[in-house]
Amino acid sequence: MRQLNPDPRTLIPEVEFMVRMTRLVAIFFVFLLSFCTVVAQNPAPPPAAPQTGAASAESPAKFEFQKIEDAWSNAINMRDQYALELVLSPLFIDVSAGGDITTRNQQLAQLITGEDKTLHLEQKVITVRMMGDIAVANGTYVLHHKAGSAQVDEKGVFTHVFERARGGWMCINSQRTRLPEDTNPKHKRPSSDEMPFHIPFIGKSDKGNQ
Repeated sequence: MRQLNPDPRTLIPEVEFMVRMTRLVAIFFVFLLSFCTVVAQNPAPPPAAPQTGAASAESPAKFEFQKIEDAWSNAINMRDQYALELVLSPLFIDVSAGGDITTRNQQLAQLITGEDKTLHLEQKVITVRMMGDIAVANGTYVLHHKAGSAQVDEKGVFTHVFERARGGWMCINSQRTRLPEDTNPKHKRPSSDEMPFHIPFIGKSDKGNQ
């Protein structure tokens, strides 16, 4: 039986097709290998961890908590029980500058039955530290009240701990520290009758002898 030999002219297109496919596959693998190498050398940076540092003086947190402190002060000054309830948590504990410890209910009772009608509070936030659902605000305060028959302005610093609740913030702990009064006469400003400076060895007696 005679074997038929294939026509070489019919094999040329098939060979050219196989060569082209081999080149395309080789180029694809070279590109894939280069891409993997670049990705391996430049891994994606890890997500930044949330910061819990103190908020700056211009941070939104400072303004937010200043509004809360203003609402607290206004509730005290206006003797507004409902407004004070919106600021103080049911778990609230207060430690006054004198060391007295009171709860939220005791604070509300003092607000209603307090005899000191001159009581006036001002609070200013200095820093705020955010820690998830807990925030710590530090600042200064001035509490005007009666001390016996005299009117005094108690100045000090406070630390207020807030907890996120009801879509806002409520204070769960308050600590106040009274600042000592500056009674050193050296720190007082000189009156207008005092000389702004003194020249050594020249006094009134020296002027009289001239």
